[in-house]
Amino acid sequence: MSQARLALWAFVVVNVVIVEVLFFTAGTGKNDILTVAKFFGLHAALLLMFQLLLVARLPWLDRRIGMDRLTVWHRWVGFTMFWTVLTHATLVVLGYATLDNASMGKTFLALAGVTASLLGMLAAAIVVLTAVVSIRYVRRKLRYEVWHGLHLLLWLALGLAFVHQLLETTTFRSSTFAMIYWWVLWLFAFGSLVTGRIVMPVWRNAHHQFRVAAVVPEAHNVVSVHVTGRHLDRLPARAGQFCVWRFPGHRSFWLANPFSLSAAPDGRSLRLTAKAVGSGSAGLRQLPVGTRVFMEGPYGAFTAQHRTRHGMLLIAGGVGITPIRALLEEDPTGNVVVLYRVRDESEAVLLREIQQLVAVRRGRLHLLTGRTSQGARPFEPDSLRFLVPDITERDVYICGPPVMTAAVEDSLRKLGVPNGQVHAEKFSLA
Repeated sequence: MSQARLALWAFVVVNVVIVEVLFFTAGTGKNDILTVAKFFGLHAALLLMFQLLLVARLPWLDRRIGMDRLTVWHRWVGFTMFWTVLTHATLVVLGYATLDNASMGKTFLALAGVTASLLGMLAAAIVVLTAVVSIRYVRRKLRYEVWHGLHLLLWLALGLAFVHQLLETTTFRSSTFAMIYWWVLWLFAFGSLVTGRIVMPVWRNAHHQFRVAAVVPEAHNVVSVHVTGRHLDRLPARAGQFCVWRFPGHRSFWLANPFSLSAAPDGRSLRLTAKAVGSGSAGLRQLPVGTRVFMEGPYGAFTAQHRTRHGMLLIAGGVGITPIRALLEEDPTGNVVVLYRVRDESEAVLLREIQQLVAVRRGRLHLLTGRTSQGARPFEPDSLRFLVPDITERDVYICGPPVMTAAVEDSLRKLGVPNGQVHAEKFSLA
């Protein structure tokens, strides 16, 4: 993980330095305001490239950093880009209004009549719209499908921004080096996005031909779906990872759900286990055997690849037990403790499987029941230390509701567990 972060930081620093050099060597604008506007425009283009890299779902980055963390970074870079684009656009209009001694409104309409400026305005409008619908308050009011559809407009903004910059000769063609640099950067960013989001998923699904092999009810509101296909031994899947699943015969192709692998991949089949919390997961019980499956992934850094200690502590809350169960199955050491948090034992999904796996490995399982409102607080520092005295000597894997995960992470910090030994999966796709 540290190497991947270092590589990302190196990418950012190197490109920021290059952009600064290009800005200071390309000459000034027609006035000081337009010079500053060009500064923000160059950095807006760089932020857009970085955004594409963060959401390209490149395996090298995803397996080392995790999609949830990359998505958080994408969100913050996105809002930074929003303000950078808005500042750039405002300064351009203000700069030309000052130059022509005209009003901002008149200048805006005049610039809209210029192709290069119009394309930039349209790209900026899409960026602003995307930022607005991504504000948490607004996001909660929208269905995921609506939010996702609006977010896809960024592909259009990408094309508009590229042509806008291409036509703005003062930035794209200020020198031979500048032309080479921007072409290489655009091709790299766009190529990464197309490869990770289109080429690889299409190739994998054509190659593996995923299909539903069995549908097994685990409880009245929980179901496991077994998926088979060709050459699954060549699929780079690890216990703890998740995939984005589409069942075209069950729902619209555009509707997808992220579900963890609830069993360690064995090269013959994959298993996902889902709780009925929405229309997508609730309808999995009716999937006919033989249904074609379209799968993206596997994704996530919640794997034993990042393990640093011999001992392992697995903490699950509710249906978050699914990747924990897969990690437990893959563990060869037996030096494992499992804390499974549910309100009532009847809600403990896959409990019998967990008990069997723990027994075979001679590990320890603590089923933690009760409601927090009634005083059940098993993740307080003292409680964790009592249940797992050697907790600071173990890698800790956490998967559960956000509130539970945050509480566990806070307690681990107070107990002195090093950050490098703490691994959490939040399944953040948006």
